[in-house]
Amino acid sequence: MVKAIPNMLTISNLFLGVMAILLAFQDGYQYVEYAAILVILGMALDGLDGRMARLLNAQSEFGKQLDSLSDLVTFGVAPALIIYAAALQELGMLGVISIGVFPICGALRLARFNIQSSGKTGYFVGLPITAAGGALATLALYHNSFPPPYLVLTMLMLAYLMVSRVKYPNFKKVGVPKATIWVVPILIVSVAFLGYLFPTQLPKVVSIPLVLYALYGVKKSIDHLRWKGNKSLEKNEEEHVINDSTL
Repeated sequence: MVKAIPNMLTISNLFLGVMAILLAFQDGYQYVEYAAILVILGMALDGLDGRMARLLNAQSEFGKQLDSLSDLVTFGVAPALIIYAAALQELGMLGVISIGVFPICGALRLARFNIQSSGKTGYFVGLPITAAGGALATLALYHNSFPPPYLVLTMLMLAYLMVSRVKYPNFKKVGVPKATIWVVPILIVSVAFLGYLFPTQLPKVVSIPLVLYALYGVKKSIDHLRWKGNKSLEKNEEEHVINDSTL
C-alpha cells in the first residue's frame, strides 16, 4: 500500500489537470485563476511523486509512463486551454490552431525524455513540460496587460523551447529525507490555501521563477553560440597568420 503512494500522487496530478480544464470554461471563464492554481498544485505533486518513488524504492516503468501521460494533460493540454479561455478566443481559428501546437510539442518532449537518459544527468534537454505548462497557465492571468498576439508568441516560444536542444538544470535529484515525509501534505494544503486566499496574486508570483527558468536556457544557448563564434574567429585568425608567415 505504501509503495502505491507515488502513483496516487501522479493520478492526483492528472485529476487536477482535468479539473483545471473544466474550471477554465465555467461560468463565463470567471475561474481561470483557480484553473491556473490547480496547475500549480499539479506541479507540486509532479515534483513529489518521483522523489517519493525513489524514497520508497517504488520506481517502475508503469509509474514512468503514467507520469508522462498525466503531465501531458496537466501541463500540456490544460495550460493551452486555460490561455485560450482567458485571451485567445477572439483570434478565431488562429487561436484554435496555435493552442494545438503547445501540447503537441509537449508530447514530443515527453516522448524524447522517456527514451533518453537526460533525467539521470544534471540537466534536461529542452524545457521540461512542467515548467513550460506552469509558465503558460500563470501567464494567462496577464491577458489584460498583453494583447493576444503577444501571448500567442509567448506560447509558441515555450513550445519551441520544449523540443529544443537547450540544456536546463535538473533539480529532480534533490533528495527528500524520510523524516520529512510528513511535510508533504502540509506543503500541498498550504499552496491550496494560499491559492484560495490569493487566486490572482499567487499564480502571478509563481510565474516569475518559471519565466526566469525558461529564459535561463535561452541565455545559456546564446552564450554558447557566442563562445563558438569567438573560437571560430580565433581559429580563422590563427590560420590567417600562419598563411601570411608562409608567404
